[in-house]
Amino acid sequence: MKKYRLNKYLYPALIITLFFLCSCAHYQKNLPQTDIHQNEPYTFDAFNQPRDADETFVILTFSGGGTRAAAFSYGVLEEMKNTQLPGLNKTILDEADIISTVSGGSFTGAYYALFGPRIFTDFKEKFLYRNIQKELALSLMNPANWLRLSSPYFSRIDLAAELYDTTIFEAGTFKSLADRKKRPFLIINATSLYQGSRFEFTGEQFNYIGSDILSYPIARAVAASSAFPFLLSPISLINYPYPDEYKMTDADKMALKDYWNNKSRYYNAFNNTMYADKKGHSYLHLMDGGLADNIGLRAVNDLYLRGGIRKKINSGEIKRLLVIVVNAKNEPQETLDKNESPPGLSTVALKTATVSMDNYSFETVESIKKLFADRIEAQMNLDGCQQKLDEHCKDGYKLPALAGGKMKLYVVDISFDNLPDNDEKNFLKHLPTTFHLEKNEVERLISAGRLLFKGHPEFKAFMDEFK
Repeated sequence: MKKYRLNKYLYPALIITLFFLCSCAHYQKNLPQTDIHQNEPYTFDAFNQPRDADETFVILTFSGGGTRAAAFSYGVLEEMKNTQLPGLNKTILDEADIISTVSGGSFTGAYYALFGPRIFTDFKEKFLYRNIQKELALSLMNPANWLRLSSPYFSRIDLAAELYDTTIFEAGTFKSLADRKKRPFLIINATSLYQGSRFEFTGEQFNYIGSDILSYPIARAVAASSAFPFLLSPISLINYPYPDEYKMTDADKMALKDYWNNKSRYYNAFNNTMYADKKGHSYLHLMDGGLADNIGLRAVNDLYLRGGIRKKINSGEIKRLLVIVVNAKNEPQETLDKNESPPGLSTVALKTATVSMDNYSFETVESIKKLFADRIEAQMNLDGCQQKLDEHCKDGYKLPALAGGKMKLYVVDISFDNLPDNDEKNFLKHLPTTFHLEKNEVERLISAGRLLFKGHPEFKAFMDEFK
């Protein structure tokens, strides 16, 4: 009788206890920074190479677009691995210095940065061929997760990050990347919901929120970068008080006074230094990086403005700059313009979230071209002036050379629009933005990436430089 009464009350008590424990589930917190130098191992400057290694400087950017983008960028990586530089015992992929990624492209970029050549043996099975969407749906249907999801501090994105961490990135952290001490330097991009600005997972960015980047999981950064609106919830970070001896950088102080002369630099500093208000911004919430920049090029622009790339150009270390932009922009088949009645709320919401992702990508590419081309043009003008002086002046006066002006620029922008086969172009452009594609679709995307990279006229001009 006593045993019956014990069981009668024990099981309900256990269930109630389990409910409260699970309903207190919490997302994995970013840790506070304890020293102002703590994040230095994961900055671009810490990933320095021997001086002559920067003569050929290669920047890769991988766009958003789910598995479509991941497979397309994988194809480009594969072709780079198979392309030997004339006269050198290395491939173009060996020269990769920076990879800036967004959303679906973050899976490919992060995996390569973390595991190197291993990507070509197991990434297809670990990610590209998998039905990630189905696996996430099954985890949502798991009764054990229902209680966890009842917590206001644990959501679908946390389940996704756990799945990525255990099955793709093997619990890798940014310390794993820093310890490799080997380029490429990876920049994973997300979007801060508060001001709609780009948020990158780097040591410099984490300094602004008083947090340690080294202990942060790669999987959670990728989850933030690919947290598409309406389908997944944001990844949250804590904005901690600054460690002792923290000071605003001189570069930020100057930028905040430079609104009229350089608005790009001003807003970059403004969006970062706002986190000094710890009470007003105790937390920040991150979503898909494509909301701020769907091709990852703005990170390159900002790194130039902060000096990382510009210093190498100024010192003459970079002789050839190759920028490879892999843009998996699609063109889904829609019937919006065939109906007189306006589309429904869900359609409008989805279009509102995605139109800006695609429409301004080409302008970003052009602005990057102009950023570097202006330096080269200025040097050409100086060279022209010097030639005239040499012709008409006998005193041998020499104009000062513009730092880095001798650098040659190549921008390889790859998209489905460049495919010569119209049927294949239309097929790939109509693939959906999902985390599940059929195996034959993945292979066609990989083949397209390889074909478009190899046949790009700017890439051919770059290769001719070595002959």
